[in-house]
Amino acid sequence: MPITIDGSGTITGLSAGGLPNSSIVTADIVNAAITAAKLDGAQSGSAPIYAARAWVNFNGTGTVAIRASGNVSSITDNGTGNYTVNFTVAMTDANYSANITAGGNTVGRQPIISAAVDGSGNTVAPTASAFRFNIAIVSITNTDADYLNVAIFR
Repeated sequence: MPITIDGSGTITGLSAGGLPNSSIVTADIVNAAITAAKLDGAQSGSAPIYAARAWVNFNGTGTVAIRASGNVSSITDNGTGNYTVNFTVAMTDANYSANITAGGNTVGRQPIISAAVDGSGNTVAPTASAFRFNIAIVSITNTDADYLNVAIFR
């Protein structure tokens, strides 16, 4: 029996006891805010929840290669330890936050992640369509990393 919800909020076709598990296969939510109550995991508190707008896990050594990603079209290797993450769908503007982790070949050395610097030593500003950054070690020498992870929030 189909379940119907009319414009007044009246539900018909639902028997006592509710719906059995897996009875809703798809749902179409229009103009609904995502709140903690709508997510799995029993989140608490009233602070807003912000989802990543783009993310990527890639190999930054040799020929760079994306392992997995969301809203990332490609990675550009600009030289040792210098990468650009290119978005499939551009951000609204360049005022997003990038969270980057690196590891793998930096055993015993702390990687330093910074805004990208071009070949002339000038900082490369983020754009709505891409984010460029550097990976270095404590000696401030750029280095490639085996494992790089980037998440973009806006």
